[in-house]
Amino acid sequence: MKNLKLRLAILNFLEFAVWGSYLVSMGMYLGSAGLGDKIFWFYTVQGLVSLFMPALVGIIADKWVPAQKMLSVCQLLAGGFMILAGWYCHTSGDAVSFGPLFTFYTLSVAFFMPTIGLNNSVAFNALVKGGYDTVKDFPPIRTLGTVGFICAELFVNFTNFQHTYAQFFTSGVISLIMCAYALTMPHCPVNHAKQTSLAEALGLNAFKLFKRKKMALFFIFSMLLGVSLQITNSYGTLFIESFGDAMRDNATAITAISQAAEAVCILAIPFCLKKFGIKGVMLMSMFAWVLRFGFFGIGGPGSGLVWIILSCIVYGVAFDFFNVSGGLFVDKETDPKMRSSAQGLFMIMTNGIGASLGTWIAGNFVVNKLVDFNAAQADQIAGWRECWFIFAAYALVVAVFFLFIFHDKNDPAKTRNYTDKDVEPNPEGMVGNGEV
Repeated sequence: MKNLKLRLAILNFLEFAVWGSYLVSMGMYLGSAGLGDKIFWFYTVQGLVSLFMPALVGIIADKWVPAQKMLSVCQLLAGGFMILAGWYCHTSGDAVSFGPLFTFYTLSVAFFMPTIGLNNSVAFNALVKGGYDTVKDFPPIRTLGTVGFICAELFVNFTNFQHTYAQFFTSGVISLIMCAYALTMPHCPVNHAKQTSLAEALGLNAFKLFKRKKMALFFIFSMLLGVSLQITNSYGTLFIESFGDAMRDNATAITAISQAAEAVCILAIPFCLKKFGIKGVMLMSMFAWVLRFGFFGIGGPGSGLVWIILSCIVYGVAFDFFNVSGGLFVDKETDPKMRSSAQGLFMIMTNGIGASLGTWIAGNFVVNKLVDFNAAQADQIAGWRECWFIFAAYALVVAVFFLFIFHDKNDPAKTRNYTDKDVEPNPEGMVGNGEV
């Protein structure tokens, strides 16, 4: 396993470069193509496909197809459909219709969303095989994923692809590169053990985690926090565009500050997990979401830009302290035989139920009601401000409930450095140190 960490870092770089090529800039293209009122559907569908695709693909990776090969196949299909989406826009000119573009895009993200969990499974498997501590050694590797996202963002910004369908081609090409590279990863074993029940045969044993109070509460609050995940990705650049032409050409570059903050925050995760435990880290994430939305709400053109920048800085804590720490927590609390299935379940609750509900409600019942994209600049900014304050209030309510409801007797530093030796199988076949 020579240069294992470097190889895994490159894997993460490519994985998130695929996403960064369009995730924060797509809204600007859709708005210019006359689909501004349909933007929320493109982000909502990421959550809808995450309701079943990550779990289904995770089951296949656990039971039949090695995770590194499954990752390759999914990237091949995701990239192919994304290129078809770009080709449709190219051939349609100014007459882009919602139906065909949305269909190609949906098929692409349906196969891309499972790759996030698969990427984690491949990395965790390789690190454990190599004798590394996943909590200590994975976050620096994952940092290169954030760097990949940033590089893709800046590329589409400075090539002006952020305003065109070329961003879809960019994402698709990187997916195809990722498809080939995934096959070079260390082999991930599959569980060929004889199945004793239909649920076990289908890989549904991960849902047994809900029998443990701590895990049930963790997944429920993950879903509630997941509501916030895609709102600023959906509308952040459009909001910045409303400041005027001076900001329009660099809206994606400004949001790249968010990912730069992620890169720094990821490195702090091992320390924070050991010091404050999963509850402390999740609370930091939740209150960071309050600030993320709140700073947007008081931000604006001119001197108000400083609040937008501060919002981008706290995004690192808001996003990564939730996603990366959550993935590590799930990995530590589950049997390795269901590692991919459990990561898929985490995706269902966060990027599935949570993000789809959040984006749909935010777009359909908040943004489309309060923001008139054809109104004067001052009126648009006033509408956006009201939206961001509503989202901040929601995040605050979730944080307060989590503070008083979720308890983990192993928090904060009592996990004794949160290492593998502290995670022993329990009688139900799960791993961890028991109930709340």
